[in-house]
Order: sequence, then structure tokens, then C-alpha cells
Amino acid sequence: MDFISIILIAVALSMDSFSVCLTKGFTQKNIKSNQILYYGLVFGLFHIILPIIGYFAGEVITEFVVSVAPWIAFILLAVIGSNMIKESLENDEEEVSDKFSFKELLLLAIATSIDAFAIGITFALLDTSIILPAIITGIIVAMFSIVGILLGRKLGDYFGDKFLILGGVILILIGIKILLGL
Repeated sequence: MDFISIILIAVALSMDSFSVCLTKGFTQKNIKSNQILYYGLVFGLFHIILPIIGYFAGEVITEFVVSVAPWIAFILLAVIGSNMIKESLENDEEEVSDKFSFKELLLLAIATSIDAFAIGITFALLDTSIILPAIITGIIVAMFSIVGILLGRKLGDYFGDKFLILGGVILILIGIKILLGL
């Protein structure tokens, strides 16, 4: 596979992570620099590891992954998004909790990297090496994730706490998009 195609695949795989990080940026006001780096590193790492795992899984589980992966991503994103909406509605008068959660970070990383797992299977079926594409994808996802949070922080400062509801809706819509294969 040529280099331009690998870059385009990496950018396409970055879009879900970018959207999720954009949401985190405008809903988590006090996110620290090291936490922003955690998002970039964890999202990037999952986008390196899952395509490699998918590559080795190959043809053995293709049928299973194709039918179940969208549901897993949808359920994870819907649960996280619903919790964000619920938290926003419960804390309407109070300040919205914006604590960093490593557990939530891992769930988001898994949900947004399931497509990367499927890409790994695709590379195996095409008998194409996966290491370089996985590393390139991880780096691009990490960069898009960090930019997403930074951009989201700027938007959150401008629009305020009501973005928590919008953030929850965005996560649910991303899950629906994945579920429908759009």
C-alpha cells in the first residue's frame, strides 16, 4: 500500500478520536497539560496496538468482528455520552464535575479504536505489512486527539458548561454512526 493511502487511512481513523477529544476539551474545563498528553498517548497507543492485533487475528475472526464491532463501539460511546448528559442535567445549578478519569479514557480509546482493529484485519487480507501503517496511524491519532482537546477548551471557554450535553449527544451520534457503518 502506498504512503499517501496509509496517511489517508490514518486521518480517517483519527476523526472519531478527534471528535471525542474535542468534546472532552469543552466539557473538562480544568484539564491539565499532562492529562491532554495522556489522551494523545493512550488514543495513539490503542491505534497502534489494535491494528496489529487485528492483523494477527486475520481471517479467523473476520465474520465476528464485522458483525459485533459496531455494536461494541456504539454501546461504549452511548453509555459514556448518556452519563455526560445525565451529569449535566443533575448538576444544572452546580458546577459540572470535570475530574479526569483514566477508566473513562481507556473506554473511549477502546471505542474509538475498534475501527483500527478492523483495518488491521483488512491489511492481513491484503497481505500488506501492518507495523509502519499502525505507527503512522498512532502518531496521527495522537496529534489529532491533542489538537481536539485544545480546540475544545477554547470553544468550551467561549460557550460554557452547556457543552456537556452537546458532548454527550456527540458521543452517542458517533456511536450511532459507527453502528450504521457511515
